[in-house]
Amino acid sequence: MTRVRAAAVQAEPVWFDLDATTAKTVEIIGQAAAEGADLVAFPETWLPGYPLFLWGMTAGEQIPLAALYRANSPHIDGPEIARIREAAAEHEITVVLGLSERDHGSLYMAQLIIGPDGNVLLHRRKLKPTFVERTLFGEGDGSGLQVIDTPLGRLGALNCWEHLQPLLKFSMYAQHEQIHVGAWPPFGDQLAQFSAEASIAMSRTYAMEGGVFVLMANGVMNNVPGFTGGGAAGIYGPDGALLSEPIDPTREGLAVADLDLDAIGIAKGFADPVGHYARPDVFTFSVDRTARPAASVGPVGESEPARPAGADDGELPSIAM
Repeated sequence: MTRVRAAAVQAEPVWFDLDATTAKTVEIIGQAAAEGADLVAFPETWLPGYPLFLWGMTAGEQIPLAALYRANSPHIDGPEIARIREAAAEHEITVVLGLSERDHGSLYMAQLIIGPDGNVLLHRRKLKPTFVERTLFGEGDGSGLQVIDTPLGRLGALNCWEHLQPLLKFSMYAQHEQIHVGAWPPFGDQLAQFSAEASIAMSRTYAMEGGVFVLMANGVMNNVPGFTGGGAAGIYGPDGALLSEPIDPTREGLAVADLDLDAIGIAKGFADPVGHYARPDVFTFSVDRTARPAASVGPVGESEPARPAGADDGELPSIAM
């Protein structure tokens, strides 16, 4: 029997303040460790908070906030991420962090899986930002569609409406994921498809479809004019059952549960989407996980054109079903 104690974060960042939210991240990591958690998961773009202004302002009105947001978005190799990695190592806990990643002139909706020794095990970017998010964030590529082996089990992560993309989800199922982190922003009630109820349905569906444990982490908004609450963090078993105690949607807290990985075998005995319940004779599926940089620039004085990224140099293989 393999048991993992997991925690999904429901909290409010210090909006668009990178230093203060980094300090709060370190504090929450310590709280999760104090509860005996082996794994703690943070919401989408936790650092430095979800850019809600994208949904309610014109492009011109957004410019000052977008500039502030960009200035407070961390670099992967910056001091804020280093501080969070040190906290993971100090508490010997695996951390799945959501962030707005600043890479030179562009931002990406990224996730990091940081191991209990502080090493980065996976750095991925949201494959397709949703709707107005595309005005601020760039797209990821297939190299981030990875499920990684850890001492806790096979661990993967996606952001928000990536859980509404069937082929993207199947690419994760096909890697025999056991523990999945779903990172979400705070929820409102303006549109049904952006509600807490809809997002919970997506998380539970992912758990049942994939036969995996799902950590649903999300933010709350109590210090944003016109909004209150929006939390719905929880942990779901491979049968779709809620395993953690409910948290008041207006309050900060940790959804905590003990995961018995043996339950995955029971769930997949009923329906294994990439095993006995699949039909590879009818459907074919492949994923290109080649990294796609915008340019491949060779050293000064290179006499031959640089090869495309991933050309015969050990790139990640495609998944074929």
